[in-house]
Amino acid sequence: MGRKQLYIGCIFALLTLIGCGKKKVPLAETSPKKDQNIRHATGFTVHSDNDVTIIEVTAPWPGAQQSFTYALVPKEKLASMTFPRDAYDAIVGTPVEKMVVTSTTHIPSLEALDELDVITGFPNTDFISSPKARELVDNGQIKELGMNESINTEIALAMKPEVVMGFGINDTNKAYETIKQAGIAVVYNGDWVEQTPLGKAEWIKFFAPFFQKEQQADSIFKEIETSYLQAKQLAQKATEKPTVLTGGLYKDVWYVAGGQSWMAQFLNDANADYLWADTEETGSIGLSLEAVLEKAQQADFWLNPSSQTSYEELESVNVHHKQFKAFTQKKIYSNAIEKGAKGGLVFYELAPQRPDLVLKDLITILHPGLLPDHELRFIKPLQ
Repeated sequence: MGRKQLYIGCIFALLTLIGCGKKKVPLAETSPKKDQNIRHATGFTVHSDNDVTIIEVTAPWPGAQQSFTYALVPKEKLASMTFPRDAYDAIVGTPVEKMVVTSTTHIPSLEALDELDVITGFPNTDFISSPKARELVDNGQIKELGMNESINTEIALAMKPEVVMGFGINDTNKAYETIKQAGIAVVYNGDWVEQTPLGKAEWIKFFAPFFQKEQQADSIFKEIETSYLQAKQLAQKATEKPTVLTGGLYKDVWYVAGGQSWMAQFLNDANADYLWADTEETGSIGLSLEAVLEKAQQADFWLNPSSQTSYEELESVNVHHKQFKAFTQKKIYSNAIEKGAKGGLVFYELAPQRPDLVLKDLITILHPGLLPDHELRFIKPLQ
């Protein structure tokens, strides 16, 4: 791409060595002048202040008590600017040329922005499903970094990325601290914390400023948003509202989607009668098999029964599964059937960025005839 590498640890040296004889423009400690239009996502904001784009991540992980602020500056402008001390968690020169990403949900946004080539490393590359990204893994461009909680920092630092796009459940990742101490920016991404389908998808606007592609991201998201809202409107034409059970057993506990969760939002927009829609949980709810049988034995549909992908497998795991109406009538559908070349689940990688396709899958399953030409993409019938 012909972009000059810039390492965050050299910023102030550059200001000293390159900035001599030039008038430096201070970045004022004032409120940003322009807000980017974020309509659905709640975990980040984007502002522009002259040549600087300021991104604040307010929900890097569930229940976070801290936020992170990043300043993105065109590389050719960086040496002529000064920054308030300790005002930002990282200062990044754009467009970024080398980036480590740590969640498969990061990959579709980069692919949609035509920036897959910037990825230099990823923890546990077998999880990657994108065919284009897998080519980069196979030819050695995307290198294996181990596990996210214990990234191989020696390999990561040798790549000299400008940014590590972090995924974390808290702020205690020691590998990230090592990377930051080496002068490389660690930027927390909280796309997975969002609870609404369009909220998750809008995180493409979080990635865009790193590559100066805000307009492209806006256009991509607008198409997804329009497609989703049109499908939601179509679902309201259904004459019936089928009942739905979700989840399955894991070590004798049945986990169903909470009523305020991402999946529950999909089911509501698909005009389904989700049996746990009135609960307040944003994640999953752990129940006994008996409790699920009592409430959902007669459910019309059963979605995402853990990792089982066939009726035979589901019966072998627990014979009581045969007691559900959805089992006997063969109306069980799973998001675990469509896998990448190394077994990674396509749903967990791509679905957050393409909620319109997820919704269309659900409408096709729950309301046959409303979308006669739609081919199931993520959620498919048990085999």
